[in-house]
Amino acid sequence: MNSAIKLLSTTLFILFAAASIKPANAQATPPDAPTTGQTPAITQSMNSMPEMENHIFLHAMLDQFEGRTNSQSTAFRWDGEAWTGTDMNRLWIKSEGLIDNSTVSDGDHEALYDRPIPHMRYFDAQAGVRADLDSGPTRIWAALGIEGLSPYSFELAPTLYISDGGHIGGRIEGFKDLLITQRLIVQPQAELNFYSKDDPGRKLGSGLSDIDSGIRLRYEINRKFAPYIGYVYRGEYGDSATYAHQAGEPSSSSTFVFGLRMWH
Repeated sequence: MNSAIKLLSTTLFILFAAASIKPANAQATPPDAPTTGQTPAITQSMNSMPEMENHIFLHAMLDQFEGRTNSQSTAFRWDGEAWTGTDMNRLWIKSEGLIDNSTVSDGDHEALYDRPIPHMRYFDAQAGVRADLDSGPTRIWAALGIEGLSPYSFELAPTLYISDGGHIGGRIEGFKDLLITQRLIVQPQAELNFYSKDDPGRKLGSGLSDIDSGIRLRYEINRKFAPYIGYVYRGEYGDSATYAHQAGEPSSSSTFVFGLRMWH
């Protein structure tokens, strides 16, 4: 359990350390900024002026910081990201993972260079490195993807991963905020993972490996702090399900979740 706590503490430090101190030339985020990592349109317009282009921005978000519980088990999940840079060049740090019975799984940590895509107003290209660091064997991947706002205000982040030995992976993440009131918000979310080859060491099968999806209802006490409750379905498929059964673990679960969403 100590190793799980150390990994979680390190992750939270990485996500929020950069955002806790603002350099002298940093510009504060407007109070009505949206709660995603995207720069507001009005700020983008201001930054089109030459004297604004080199201002450094900082942003950190813990999108999922939650307990997951059902009649069989209780687990803890985190999913967060932080970025720093200008409108044109940014460094992103992303991290997610699951702690269950003192075991850390799905420990995905990424460092990415981010730049807007010409003629695609709401999407950025991202390239960098992913490291799978948890209680299982370590894996290192090259990462290439895009992230941004699609039509109908869906946040999408498809990413391609390439590792040695011809291993190729893919991930599609997406969510949408649905406002009930200005403070009460419903967020459906889904993450799908795909792999070209089996990886028995990490209990991953080829094809569609797993899905983590859910719906969360949050109340924004203010724009930077929002407790939430929700429901999550997690399922493993193909050989991933076989590996889970061999380890005496369920291949699917439905859980009640409760947590906090925070950003800086």
